[in-house]
Amino acid sequence: MLTDEVLRHPTKVLTEAQRQAYFEDGFVLVEGAVSSDWLERLRDASDAMIARSRAVTENDDTFILEEGHSAETPRLKRVTSPVSHHETFWAFASESPIADAVADVVGPNVKFYHSKLNYKWAGGGQRFAWHQDIQAWPHTNYSPVTVGVYLEDCDMEQGPLRTVRGSHKGELYDLYDENGAWVVKIADHDLNWLQDDMIAHMTGPAGTMFLLNCRTIHGSTTNKSTRGRPLLLNVFSAADAFPYMAQPLPSPYDGAIVRGEPARWAHHDPRPCQIPPDWSNGYVGPWAHQNKDQTTRM
Repeated sequence: MLTDEVLRHPTKVLTEAQRQAYFEDGFVLVEGAVSSDWLERLRDASDAMIARSRAVTENDDTFILEEGHSAETPRLKRVTSPVSHHETFWAFASESPIADAVADVVGPNVKFYHSKLNYKWAGGGQRFAWHQDIQAWPHTNYSPVTVGVYLEDCDMEQGPLRTVRGSHKGELYDLYDENGAWVVKIADHDLNWLQDDMIAHMTGPAGTMFLLNCRTIHGSTTNKSTRGRPLLLNVFSAADAFPYMAQPLPSPYDGAIVRGEPARWAHHDPRPCQIPPDWSNGYVGPWAHQNKDQTTRM
């Protein structure tokens, strides 16, 4: 669905000004978007997953571990596809107002794509280099949107997600390095135009939500605080968007329609998109590649 068509539908969660900000900036930040009841349920589910991770000693299909992880002191980078591992996460993705917020920016018919829970653990939770998302999971159009929800307060010391205003309207960049490795990182020389005043920081109290366009440049810095930064991420698209490649983070809910109806026609955007490696034999995350280069501009 084209933007003009989306705008014909009244908003359900966002204000009209917030919707316009999303289309103009490539993101919108909304404090107080998630109720205390949902936050309590999500935190309980997160605690349950952390407890499960105590028995894990190396990365697997569910957990990506932070350096220093142990049964006594768990440290996680990510729970992969949390909707696959705890019913609360799927209930939130499908029943809470976040799906209505997505409908405000992609149209009334909304499809679920995938989810992840990134922790950025206290005292050194890792950075993530500047990148765009859609090259990792290209679709027939650019409607995919990531909904991020902070489960705890997040300030500048905790390595919040950072975005580049208006970058969704510009170029899609090469996320392979000079050796052909898939690193999900934009090369420094491609960002020599980036100025500090173009950057917005996604900070806010627990329950803050942001919507991020799939073309928007974003990243994060190291968590140097004594507090973790658990960030729940759910990716949705318009129902008329279809992925070109195998799902990198599969779940039982791939392609589930969470609002409206399935599409009978695919919408194809004429702009090209880079294609990632073939994930059909398993997904390989980018952290190991990114960590080799500590000079990347953040």
